[in-house]
Amino acid sequence: MRYSKTGTAKYISHLDLMSAMARALRRAGIGLQYSEGYNPHPYLSVALPLPVGSGSLCELMDFGTQYELLPDGLTDLINTELPEGLEALDVYKPDSSFNEIKWLKLSGTLHYDKGAPDNATASLNERFKMEHIVIIKKTKRGVSEIDLIPYINNVAFFGNDVIKFDAVVSAQNPSITPRDLISALEGEFDLLKPDFSSFTRVELFAANMTVFR
Repeated sequence: MRYSKTGTAKYISHLDLMSAMARALRRAGIGLQYSEGYNPHPYLSVALPLPVGSGSLCELMDFGTQYELLPDGLTDLINTELPEGLEALDVYKPDSSFNEIKWLKLSGTLHYDKGAPDNATASLNERFKMEHIVIIKKTKRGVSEIDLIPYINNVAFFGNDVIKFDAVVSAQNPSITPRDLISALEGEFDLLKPDFSSFTRVELFAANMTVFR
């Protein structure tokens, strides 16, 4: 299922999202497939868990069913049961696995309490054209240094007092997050670091830059 997560739903945690999706699918009359054992749970899997506070127009979730489903009408049926801010966009039988997702497109806004610094757009674009950008990245394995440049397909900043940008970055192995992009502005470029930032995930791509399905 391809779905969007916008508005107040951006602040639903990953665990709460999984519970909301499971309830909506059950209420829609879909016979979910469950694991075995003392504490059975439905087979639900999200492609790339979204950070709390970020929106998305392209989330993907796999779910197992007890029987073959006909996709016609399923999207509308599921939407009648989803809470505000979550919307099913398409339901289909996939031809690819989530580990084939290579790139994701982000759009974002950088907010400055006192207005953007002079020439901020040009300075930001120059920053991300550098040969290397080394940041400290936190992962499940700990903290390590990483050069962002090999994992940024493209990025462009535009605007004046409110700076907007579009970026295509590595989706996994490693996953480049909005926080990583902001980390690139620490230290020497601290004046460019926003007081607040917001992000929306726009699209997911395979390695050849075709839209992932």
